[in-house]
Amino acid sequence: MASLSLITPIEPGRTARPGATSPRAPAPTHAIYTNAACRLEAAVASSCGSQHAVNEDAHSVLGGSGRLFVVADGVGGGAMAQTASRLLVTELHQALEGQRPDAERVATAMLAADRTIAEAIARVTERPGAATVALCAPLDAAAAHWLVAWVGDCRVYRWSAHGAGRLDLLTRDDTFGHLGETPPPGGSPHDPARMVGNGATTGANAAVHGLARDDVLALCSDGVHKHLDSSDWCSVLGAPVPLAQRGQALVALARRRGSVDDATVLLLHRSDPDARSPKGRGNAAVPFAMERSER
Repeated sequence: MASLSLITPIEPGRTARPGATSPRAPAPTHAIYTNAACRLEAAVASSCGSQHAVNEDAHSVLGGSGRLFVVADGVGGGAMAQTASRLLVTELHQALEGQRPDAERVATAMLAADRTIAEAIARVTERPGAATVALCAPLDAAAAHWLVAWVGDCRVYRWSAHGAGRLDLLTRDDTFGHLGETPPPGGSPHDPARMVGNGATTGANAAVHGLARDDVLALCSDGVHKHLDSSDWCSVLGAPVPLAQRGQALVALARRRGSVDDATVLLLHRSDPDARSPKGRGNAAVPFAMERSER
């Protein structure tokens, strides 16, 4: 399968900080985290759509602590959408890494990021800019329970390999239609009504969900999920190929189905610990040790 373009560097003159992809070298697209209780594999695929000169999606750099995973989508039509999404990923990592996240901490981090993004954009232009986001964080060493949080229309799915395969949507889009609100003139009920960066959020939606052995979490932007149905997800995620290839296949399938927007999917697969892993390396405070990452 042909390689997909990853996130492009941020706008000239801006410097990436930890938590966002680097403008100097491609970030790893595959990583494995292990401890005595769990093996967690992560893979990400991201492609710039034909509507934009640069990819306005952003995602967590793989190969870090394995404690926080984020996908953000710069809102089309907003000012400096790429800056908004990158800053959002960076700010969330800086605020939440090193502590056990909960709904209140995530909401506080979202509001702080909202202010930071607005201030950064205001230094360049008077036009507003913002991003939507989905976030997942393991709550125990076995990664059996996860905090799922979101603002806007980025989504998180859980796919189960048991039986014939099952897909569950763990988020609910913050669109005008779902919230029962009237979109602005020229807008659509399917547009996100909640965003981070322009004051259109009061925090974040959050819930705790279980993740069984061999289940997969999928965080994605709307450039992916608007073009795939449940059978598409189950077919691709159930394929007997490496996780990274499944991520690439989801983006490629969304393209074939008509997606012209930026498209990003980050997959997380939970399995039993690798028998070769050192025992006792993980605990509830620091769940994973980095095993390897690949570009």
